[in-house]
Amino acid sequence: MNVKAKSDSGLLAGIIAAVAGSLCCIIPVIALIGGLAGAAASFSWIEPLRPYLISLTVLIFGFAWYQKLKPQPVDDCGCEVDEKPNFIQSKIFLGLITIFSVLMITFPYYSKIFFTDNAKLVVVADQSNIQTAEFKISGMSCSSCEQEVKHEVNKVNGLVKAEVSYEKAFAQIQFDNSKTNASEIEKAINSTGYQVTSSTIKK
Repeated sequence: MNVKAKSDSGLLAGIIAAVAGSLCCIIPVIALIGGLAGAAASFSWIEPLRPYLISLTVLIFGFAWYQKLKPQPVDDCGCEVDEKPNFIQSKIFLGLITIFSVLMITFPYYSKIFFTDNAKLVVVADQSNIQTAEFKISGMSCSSCEQEVKHEVNKVNGLVKAEVSYEKAFAQIQFDNSKTNASEIEKAINSTGYQVTSSTIKK
Protein backbone atom coordinates (compact mmCIF):
# COMPACT_ATOMS: atom_id res chain seq x y z
CA MET A 1 0.00 0.00 0.00
CA ASN A 2 1.53 3.37 -1.02
CA VAL A 3 1.71 6.50 1.13
CA LYS A 4 -1.29 8.16 -0.56
CA ALA A 5 -3.46 5.08 -0.06
CA LYS A 6 -2.46 4.94 3.60
CA SER A 7 -3.28 8.65 3.95
CA ASP A 8 -6.72 8.17 2.36
CA SER A 9 -7.44 5.20 4.67
CA GLY A 10 -6.40 7.28 7.67
CA LEU A 11 -8.74 10.11 6.72
CA LEU A 12 -11.59 7.66 6.21
CA ALA A 13 -10.91 6.27 9.70
CA GLY A 14 -10.96 9.84 11.06
CA ILE A 15 -14.34 10.56 9.46
CA ILE A 16 -15.77 7.28 10.76
CA ALA A 17 -14.48 8.05 14.27
CA ALA A 18 -15.98 11.57 14.16
CA VAL A 19 -19.38 10.30 13.04
CA ALA A 20 -19.33 7.38 15.49
CA GLY A 21 -18.44 9.74 18.34
CA SER A 22 -21.73 11.57 17.90
CA LEU A 23 -23.84 8.71 16.54
CA CYS A 24 -25.88 8.47 19.75
CA CYS A 25 -26.95 12.10 19.17
CA ILE A 26 -27.33 11.89 15.40
CA ILE A 27 -29.66 8.88 15.47
CA PRO A 28 -32.46 10.66 17.46
CA VAL A 29 -32.56 13.35 14.75
CA ILE A 30 -32.66 10.72 12.00
CA ALA A 31 -35.36 8.88 13.97
CA LEU A 32 -37.39 12.09 14.18
CA ILE A 33 -37.06 12.81 10.46
CA GLY A 34 -37.66 9.22 9.40
CA GLY A 35 -40.27 8.37 12.01
CA LEU A 36 -38.10 5.58 13.40
CA ALA A 37 -39.10 5.85 17.05
CA GLY A 38 -37.08 3.57 19.27
CA ALA A 39 -33.97 3.49 17.09
CA ALA A 40 -31.92 6.02 19.03
CA ALA A 41 -31.50 4.11 22.30
CA SER A 42 -29.79 1.29 20.42
CA PHE A 43 -26.68 3.45 20.10
CA SER A 44 -26.48 4.86 23.63
CA TRP A 45 -23.67 2.39 24.40
CA ILE A 46 -21.36 4.51 22.20
CA GLU A 47 -21.50 7.53 24.54
CA PRO A 48 -18.76 6.27 26.97
CA LEU A 49 -16.45 5.82 23.95
CA ARG A 50 -17.01 9.38 22.72
CA PRO A 51 -13.85 10.95 24.31
CA TYR A 52 -11.67 8.22 22.78
CA LEU A 53 -13.26 8.56 19.34
CA ILE A 54 -12.83 12.34 19.43
CA SER A 55 -9.17 11.93 20.46
CA LEU A 56 -8.63 9.48 17.60
CA THR A 57 -10.21 11.91 15.13
CA VAL A 58 -8.02 14.80 16.33
CA LEU A 59 -4.87 12.68 16.08
CA ILE A 60 -5.69 11.46 12.57
CA PHE A 61 -6.50 14.91 11.20
CA GLY A 62 -3.61 16.50 13.06
CA PHE A 63 -1.23 14.05 11.38
CA ALA A 64 -2.93 14.58 8.01
CA TRP A 65 -2.45 18.35 8.25
CA TYR A 66 1.16 17.88 9.38
CA GLN A 67 1.78 15.72 6.31
CA LYS A 68 0.10 18.28 4.08
CA LEU A 69 1.86 21.37 5.47
CA LYS A 70 5.37 20.01 6.04
CA PRO A 71 8.08 21.20 3.62
CA GLN A 72 7.99 19.53 0.21
CA PRO A 73 10.79 17.10 -0.75
CA VAL A 74 13.60 18.48 -2.90
CA ASP A 75 15.56 16.86 -5.71
CA ASP A 76 19.35 16.74 -6.21
CA CYS A 77 19.51 20.34 -7.38
CA GLY A 78 17.75 21.59 -4.25
CA CYS A 79 14.51 22.38 -6.12
CA GLU A 80 11.12 21.46 -4.69
CA VAL A 81 9.54 18.50 -6.39
CA ASP A 82 6.30 19.78 -7.93
CA GLU A 83 3.75 17.05 -7.45
CA LYS A 84 0.27 18.11 -8.48
CA PRO A 85 -2.14 16.20 -6.23
CA ASN A 86 -5.60 15.24 -7.39
CA PHE A 87 -8.58 16.77 -5.60
CA ILE A 88 -8.78 14.01 -2.95
CA GLN A 89 -5.13 14.67 -1.99
CA SER A 90 -5.57 18.46 -2.02
CA LYS A 91 -5.67 20.88 0.91
CA ILE A 92 -9.16 21.95 -0.14
CA PHE A 93 -10.50 18.42 0.21
CA LEU A 94 -8.70 17.94 3.54
CA GLY A 95 -10.16 21.25 4.73
CA LEU A 96 -13.68 20.22 3.73
CA ILE A 97 -13.58 16.87 5.51
CA THR A 98 -11.95 18.50 8.54
CA ILE A 99 -14.89 20.93 8.75
CA PHE A 100 -17.32 18.02 8.32
CA SER A 101 -15.61 16.11 11.14
CA VAL A 102 -15.72 19.16 13.44
CA LEU A 103 -19.46 19.50 12.73
CA MET A 104 -19.95 15.82 13.61
CA ILE A 105 -17.94 16.09 16.83
CA THR A 106 -19.83 19.19 17.97
CA PHE A 107 -23.23 17.86 16.86
CA PRO A 108 -24.51 17.23 20.44
CA TYR A 109 -24.20 20.96 21.18
CA TYR A 110 -26.52 22.12 18.39
CA SER A 111 -28.65 19.02 17.71
CA LYS A 112 -31.66 20.49 19.53
CA ILE A 113 -32.29 22.90 16.64
CA PHE A 114 -33.62 19.95 14.62
CA PHE A 115 -36.43 19.32 17.11
CA THR A 116 -39.38 21.62 16.55
CA ASP A 117 -41.46 22.71 19.53
CA ASN A 118 -44.58 20.52 19.30
CA ALA A 119 -46.01 21.43 22.71
CA LYS A 120 -49.78 21.96 22.50
CA LEU A 121 -51.75 24.70 24.22
CA VAL A 122 -53.82 22.93 26.87
CA VAL A 123 -56.85 24.60 28.41
CA VAL A 124 -57.37 23.26 31.92
CA ALA A 125 -60.95 23.69 33.15
CA ASP A 126 -60.24 22.40 36.64
CA GLN A 127 -56.83 23.05 38.20
CA SER A 128 -57.40 20.20 40.66
CA ASN A 129 -56.99 17.82 37.71
CA ILE A 130 -53.36 18.83 37.25
CA GLN A 131 -50.90 16.17 38.40
CA THR A 132 -47.13 15.91 38.21
CA ALA A 133 -45.37 12.68 37.36
CA GLU A 134 -41.65 12.17 37.78
CA PHE A 135 -39.89 9.48 35.76
CA LYS A 136 -36.39 8.03 36.01
CA ILE A 137 -35.22 7.15 32.49
CA SER A 138 -32.30 4.98 31.42
CA GLY A 139 -30.40 5.24 28.13
CA MET A 140 -30.33 9.01 27.52
CA SER A 141 -26.83 10.28 26.80
CA CYS A 142 -27.10 13.75 25.22
CA SER A 143 -29.44 16.67 24.54
CA SER A 144 -30.79 14.94 21.42
CA CYS A 145 -32.05 12.13 23.64
CA GLU A 146 -33.92 14.45 25.96
CA GLN A 147 -35.34 16.39 23.02
CA GLU A 148 -36.63 13.17 21.46
CA VAL A 149 -38.31 12.14 24.74
CA LYS A 150 -39.83 15.59 25.11
CA HIS A 151 -41.03 15.53 21.50
CA GLU A 152 -42.80 12.17 21.96
CA VAL A 153 -44.32 13.08 25.33
CA ASN A 154 -45.74 16.32 23.92
CA LYS A 155 -47.85 14.22 21.54
CA VAL A 156 -49.88 12.90 24.48
CA ASN A 157 -53.29 14.55 24.77
CA GLY A 158 -53.67 16.55 27.97
CA LEU A 159 -49.98 17.22 28.56
CA VAL A 160 -49.40 20.57 30.29
CA LYS A 161 -45.62 20.80 30.67
CA ALA A 162 -42.63 18.52 30.09
CA GLU A 163 -39.13 18.94 31.50
CA VAL A 164 -36.50 16.35 30.57
CA SER A 165 -32.83 16.12 31.59
CA TYR A 166 -30.44 13.53 30.17
CA GLU A 167 -27.81 14.52 32.77
CA LYS A 168 -30.17 13.63 35.63
CA ALA A 169 -31.81 10.75 33.69
CA PHE A 170 -35.06 12.35 34.73
CA ALA A 171 -38.34 13.75 33.38
CA GLN A 172 -40.95 15.80 35.21
CA ILE A 173 -44.31 15.90 33.45
CA GLN A 174 -47.42 17.90 34.33
CA PHE A 175 -50.68 16.63 32.86
CA ASP A 176 -54.44 16.90 33.09
CA ASN A 177 -55.56 13.60 34.63
CA SER A 178 -59.02 13.99 33.10
CA LYS A 179 -57.43 13.60 29.66
CA THR A 180 -54.48 11.26 30.19
CA ASN A 181 -52.58 9.36 32.87
CA ALA A 182 -49.04 8.46 33.90
CA SER A 183 -49.23 5.10 32.13
CA GLU A 184 -49.84 6.77 28.77
CA ILE A 185 -46.95 9.14 29.37
CA GLU A 186 -44.67 6.25 30.36
CA LYS A 187 -45.71 4.44 27.18
CA ALA A 188 -44.76 7.51 25.14
CA ILE A 189 -41.34 7.68 26.81
CA ASN A 190 -40.69 3.98 26.27
CA SER A 191 -41.65 4.30 22.60
CA THR A 192 -38.43 6.27 22.04
CA GLY A 193 -36.36 3.24 23.06
CA TYR A 194 -35.29 4.80 26.36
CA GLN A 195 -36.81 3.02 29.34
CA VAL A 196 -38.66 4.31 32.40
CA THR A 197 -37.08 2.61 35.41
CA SER A 198 -39.30 4.17 38.07
CA SER A 199 -42.07 6.74 38.39
CA THR A 200 -43.66 8.85 41.10
CA ILE A 201 -47.01 10.64 40.99
CA LYS A 202 -47.42 13.90 42.87
CA LYS A 203 -50.61 15.88 43.35
